[in-house]
Amino acid sequence: VQLVESGGGLVHAGGSLRLSCVLSGRPFSVYAMGWFRQAPGKERTFVAAITWSGAATAYADSVQGRFTIFRDNARDTVYLQMNSLTPEDTAVYYCAATGLAEITQNVYEYDYWGQGTQVSVSS
Repeated sequence: VQLVESGGGLVHAGGSLRLSCVLSGRPFSVYAMGWFRQAPGKERTFVAAITWSGAATAYADSVQGRFTIFRDNARDTVYLQMNSLTPEDTAVYYCAATGLAEITQNVYEYDYWGQGTQVSVSS
């Protein structure tokens, strides 16, 4: 399985970005998907997750109401729409896939990871 993220970049505070992550190598629809982020010198933390069907989602408190995770199983792609960005959102963002049926925020329960995409938000 390969995961490839795209869509990162540099934006001003208050701006928006949409991250994409394409899965290849296995049927996309069997995996629940998650987004995590890691700032310099900090641990990788949960951002958002979505079940294989898209029927259920979960968000970290810090992004609730600003970020939206959604998926297109026909395109083998999961997205993270990020609005009202702040400098505190600056990090490398990773997508990940898990074979678990339910959403998990536990980084150790994800089986596959992308290489990450940098998101930088200036004040």
